[in-house]
Amino acid sequence: MREPFLDIALDLCANLAAEDRYRRLAAAVRRLIPCDSTAIMRLDQGVLVPVVGDGLLPETIGRRFIPEEHPRLQKILQAGGPVRFRDSTLPDPFDGLIAGGSHLTRVHACMGCPLILEGKVVGVIAVDALDPKAFDGVYEDTLATVAALAGSAMRTTGLVESLERVLAHKSLVAEHLQIDARRRIGDEVLGISPIARRLRDEISIIARSDLTALITGETGVGKEVVARAIHAQSSRAQQPLIYVNCAALPEGVAESELFGHVRGAFTGATDKRAGKFEAADGGTLFLDELGELPLSVQPKLLRALQTGEVQRVGSDRSIHVDVRVLAATNRELREEVRLGRFRADLYHRLSVYPLHVPPLRERVEDVLLLAGYFLDLARSKLGVGQVKLTHAARSRLVAYDWPGNVRELEHLMLRATLRAAEGSRRQDVLIDAEHLGIDDADVRPKQHATASSVERDAPVSTSLAESVDAFRRQLIRSTVEKAGGNWAEAARVLGVDRGNLHRMAQRLGLLS
Repeated sequence: MREPFLDIALDLCANLAAEDRYRRLAAAVRRLIPCDSTAIMRLDQGVLVPVVGDGLLPETIGRRFIPEEHPRLQKILQAGGPVRFRDSTLPDPFDGLIAGGSHLTRVHACMGCPLILEGKVVGVIAVDALDPKAFDGVYEDTLATVAALAGSAMRTTGLVESLERVLAHKSLVAEHLQIDARRRIGDEVLGISPIARRLRDEISIIARSDLTALITGETGVGKEVVARAIHAQSSRAQQPLIYVNCAALPEGVAESELFGHVRGAFTGATDKRAGKFEAADGGTLFLDELGELPLSVQPKLLRALQTGEVQRVGSDRSIHVDVRVLAATNRELREEVRLGRFRADLYHRLSVYPLHVPPLRERVEDVLLLAGYFLDLARSKLGVGQVKLTHAARSRLVAYDWPGNVRELEHLMLRATLRAAEGSRRQDVLIDAEHLGIDDADVRPKQHATASSVERDAPVSTSLAESVDAFRRQLIRSTVEKAGGNWAEAARVLGVDRGNLHRMAQRLGLLS
């Protein structure tokens, strides 16, 4: 007798699907009690719904049993314990449904018991046999014990299904947040310049490993985009990318935010909480503005990077996490180390693979391409028609020095679109230089002259790609002229391979 009970108890603790849990429970019941069928039913808004039917016809599971229409089931629900029907004239709900019988086959022996959890009836278990004497040697306590275990199984299954729904919802929300972040921020470094190509090559190399990377560059150059690109191309792409802005973490909460805390760890810690490292387990943790991280938290971050273990505030237990860390800063961390504001060992641990993101002023060729990308985002946000730039606007964009880098360009395109629209929703918008809000004093004269040449080459109706080609054509021509016709020197100044420069010049019609 002990073996079936042990099987049932073990199944309650096993990681099983609901269907498997109930099926194995019913099979164990049939080993305990000599019956032809076992039915376990859940009470759902006054109706009994079969969750498993061992020994019953398959269509039984699809039926719904209203207790008022089935007197035996009603008696079982109203009983406080097991019920045995001896020589009862009451019809059985499973008459004609026993597998192997016929539609005329009547049940001759029946036992049932309500499933009770925390004083509430949540279902019934019913065992039936064609032999009238099948249950003569069965103790009612056996069925009561089975019913208690069945009720526990129902509760366990309900809790598991509820947890699975919550996890599925959270997974769906996380997936949509990732999609929204890609749409809003992007995970691709855009650009046609040699610098942009080199940066994409570096990202591809870093993504193939799990090395910690330190992304540096001025404010607004797109360090977060680079981090997202690394994550998107890595083997962890389907796992979460957790973002932490270290500059927004006051010293008093920074440790808890990163590593979590237990209840009572500090004033206000009314419950335990997981930190960002645990949230990123299996995925990537992006520490933005790392140079702002309080010095007091840095030793614990170093330990997490070295051992893969974190310890919640107020706990003496370590938790192992599998996290790939990407960090970004606009500070010169070597200088911060020299001044004693950043730990040298943490700096070296983070900069296993340093990656510098150049400012926008060093990749002028990408300005118009990026402007087109941000104009499309602006069009979508503001609900206007196609957004285009005039010659003068293109000239001003190319000539500007972009102290705020790509972020400044994004915001400027949004403002310019809003100014140029002036209520013309759902209509095409033409942005002129006056809509940009760039002062003449901020425009570089040399570049302004070059950009003006671009405008002479490109009529208003040209596409963004044609405008970029026009700019490239003029830039190459002027650089080669300044180099006295020396193409090797021009290639060095432009930061491109000499062969690539020749091929580009041929495509642009500068060489025959």
